[in-house]
Amino acid sequence: MPPSRGREPDMPPATVVNPDGAGFGVYVHWPFCASKCPYCDFNSHVRAGGVDQGAFLEAFRREIRAMRALAGPRDVGTIFFGGGTPSLMEPATVAGILDEIAAAWSIAPDAEITLEANPSSVEAGRFRDYASAGVNRVSLGVQSLVDDDLRALGRLHSAAEALAAIEIAATTFKRYSFDLICARPGQTEARWESELNAALALGPGHLSLYQLTIEQGTPFAALYDKGRLRIPAAREADNLFRLTQDMTAARGLPAYEISNHARDGEACRHNLLYWRYGEYAGLGPGAHGRLIVDGVRTATATERLPEAWREAVMRAGHGLLEREALSRAEQADEALMMGLRLAEGLDLGRLEELAGVRPSSDAIAPLVEGGLLAVDGGRLKAIGHGRFVLNELILQLSDALRPV
Repeated sequence: MPPSRGREPDMPPATVVNPDGAGFGVYVHWPFCASKCPYCDFNSHVRAGGVDQGAFLEAFRREIRAMRALAGPRDVGTIFFGGGTPSLMEPATVAGILDEIAAAWSIAPDAEITLEANPSSVEAGRFRDYASAGVNRVSLGVQSLVDDDLRALGRLHSAAEALAAIEIAATTFKRYSFDLICARPGQTEARWESELNAALALGPGHLSLYQLTIEQGTPFAALYDKGRLRIPAAREADNLFRLTQDMTAARGLPAYEISNHARDGEACRHNLLYWRYGEYAGLGPGAHGRLIVDGVRTATATERLPEAWREAVMRAGHGLLEREALSRAEQADEALMMGLRLAEGLDLGRLEELAGVRPSSDAIAPLVEGGLLAVDGGRLKAIGHGRFVLNELILQLSDALRPV
């Protein structure tokens, strides 16, 4: 896709400005799925009667223009279509959204444009058309390479379809990734080792390996509360996590974030934007964003229900329900929470620049001595067992933030 495809007649050419050194990206939320997985608490919806994609495309176009007015000119480095199931979008819908983004902002020539996809044969058949529309990276929701476990997870594809979709992705896009879920009901270390070996043998440049969590309000939570669903206990889950780290590192895909593994140069740049606490516009039903508006980092959130979002956009030009300036303390907490997830750690200088604070040396010292944290080149990193107790570390360090 070329960097620009024209502009609205009343929109002057952008003077590219990126006030946030971590970059600027665009997140597009497509909220529709063919079915709702029993473990999923994302903002996703099933519409048996189908979706009027033309009507939703027009709403996306309007909201993009509203976000451009709010954020001002930017140089877009990453675009991410998430969901829901974005691979249920017609390629023309994807192309229309990308055209509108290119009209609103300047898209970098090397921009990463990712689309999440399910590996059904129908959706995989659209990959070449997505590539023609401008998508240059896909992220496949494989979740398992075992048919029985796919059925238990409520997935609509088979292991064979997953393997076929991975092959199509590898030949269609320069970069692709796929997800697997571990710590599933009844999963042992031996079974996970075998499955992960099979995944690594496919030669991916990027893998997202998530542990199953029980989210309130989901069918899995109801079964779990009734004692009808068991997942590995905490110690078993820790062993699976340790096994995952060892196997991926040995095969050249070390973790660059708690759940994400990549070869050199293959990390997802859009997700790095989040974890480095960059700036991004959130578009679509239930999308969140972080924008610098009039010099102030601002949290945005849109209406979650798709039809209500579309009605709001057609009425007001956007679906925003929340637009809140973040205090320096809130920015510090968010940057700390995101940055410590990364293997590269939290940039303490950037934290000071954002919020004028650092964790006190009195709080850091015992955690370093205990082998949970390291300070390296101005970065604070969770290491060793600290990766297993990251949430507790974040809470301790948040309480220990002091003005510089």
